[in-house]
Amino acid sequence: MPHQKREFENGEIYHITIRRIGNELLFKDIKDYYRGIFSIYEFNNANPVSIRDRREERFRFKKSTEGRPRGTMTIEPDKRDKLVEILAFCLMPNHIHLLLRQIKDNGISKFMQKYGSGYAVYFKEKYKIKLNGHFFQDRFNAVHIENDQQLQTVFVYIHTNPIALIEPDWKERGIKNLKKAIEFLENEYRWSSFFDYFDKKNFPSIIEIEKNFLTEVMGGIKGCKEAVVNWVQYKAEIIE
Repeated sequence: MPHQKREFENGEIYHITIRRIGNELLFKDIKDYYRGIFSIYEFNNANPVSIRDRREERFRFKKSTEGRPRGTMTIEPDKRDKLVEILAFCLMPNHIHLLLRQIKDNGISKFMQKYGSGYAVYFKEKYKIKLNGHFFQDRFNAVHIENDQQLQTVFVYIHTNPIALIEPDWKERGIKNLKKAIEFLENEYRWSSFFDYFDKKNFPSIIEIEKNFLTEVMGGIKGCKEAVVNWVQYKAEIIE
């Protein structure tokens, strides 16, 4: 049965999730994660995009002031004709979360089509996979963000998702090790926009401009961090 066409409105914000079919891995190694981040940037473009023969040389490891290696994107003139504003993102092993504001007609659908097909081609070629069917589960899921409270909740939801990698089922059962969970989000898991939201430059080219809007909604840099930490603390108190 064919799907009903979905309409996304310009200026409106949507929480997008896309998952590998069968819950199989989307990202098997660090190069896959870099390619995933790289693709978020490159495919946000109304113009034709071809990165088949390009290397992700924008991404470099740099030493932070704490001595931890961190990747970043070298800042180049932005010549893209952007389809969406990327307000937040998180790459998980088998799925992706994106918080998008559409700025061109059909921008979300076009961006997701470019991202999905482009990353699938990369992955199948790298791992010598022959698939005639879908690479991703059917189509992406989209939830319309209707107010600031919902926006704040989704911001926290997206950026706390990685806790599941160290504490499975934490959303239902609570967090056993509060200190470890916060340390993991603040200093270890770098495949999301969380670092950039409290001034640890990680992949700034993706959300450097767009983050100003959400930072204001969250009550500044301090508010961004506190909202995430407070939710983690609450989930730890459930066990106590």
